[in-house]
Amino acid sequence: MTKTNHLKNEDEVNQLFTRVAPHYDKLNNVISLGTQKLWRKKLLAGLEFKPGVKALDICCGTGDLAIAMAKRLPQGRVTGVDFNAAMLKIAKRKTKAIPNLILINGDAMNLPLDDESFDIVTIGFGLRNVPDADKALAEIYRVLKPGGQLGVLEMSQPTNSLVKLGWKAYFKAFPYLAKVAGGHIKDYQYLQKTSQQFVSAKQLAKMMEDAGFKSVNYTPLNLGAAALHFGIKE
Repeated sequence: MTKTNHLKNEDEVNQLFTRVAPHYDKLNNVISLGTQKLWRKKLLAGLEFKPGVKALDICCGTGDLAIAMAKRLPQGRVTGVDFNAAMLKIAKRKTKAIPNLILINGDAMNLPLDDESFDIVTIGFGLRNVPDADKALAEIYRVLKPGGQLGVLEMSQPTNSLVKLGWKAYFKAFPYLAKVAGGHIKDYQYLQKTSQQFVSAKQLAKMMEDAGFKSVNYTPLNLGAAALHFGIKE
């Protein structure tokens, strides 16, 4: 078991995301300095979208990544899963006019989905908030079809010492940036800590391999502040 979320129990995390939901999209752009949109595009560029593909976005939040996939799959189907009702309510409002996208409430560690039912699974900025990342990866492996693709976008740990100093300084500041944009400092201090305490890109790659994924590879983003990971279920 890889205990990625050391700070709160699931009920407390659920309440936190209920509080941040109304400002979530705006604050994501503020605290990522706009780069999170580019990172999502790079994640999707690393996946192969064929006609009729069934895709799943876990920890879909307010739905931006799921929406982007649905637009790439006009003949396919996308399912978004999140455990927080407030985030899903916003996502449903944003996706009313997207007929090939459905949203459901569910736990990443116990997905309410059938075995081998998806060709692609993505998870963006969600794995670090799951109490047991290994269990979530096992569930992703279970619901992927043989030959299915996994794409993960997540915060990471810079390895260069100078970059790491700047990264730490920025993370100390971003709860206060969030406050200026309408968020609560304590909530974003929690999100700051989950980012700083998450595993390195190399460690996450090893976790994916241990879960059974093959051809695992990763690409650092913003000098290692985040990373893209890809793997295949053979």
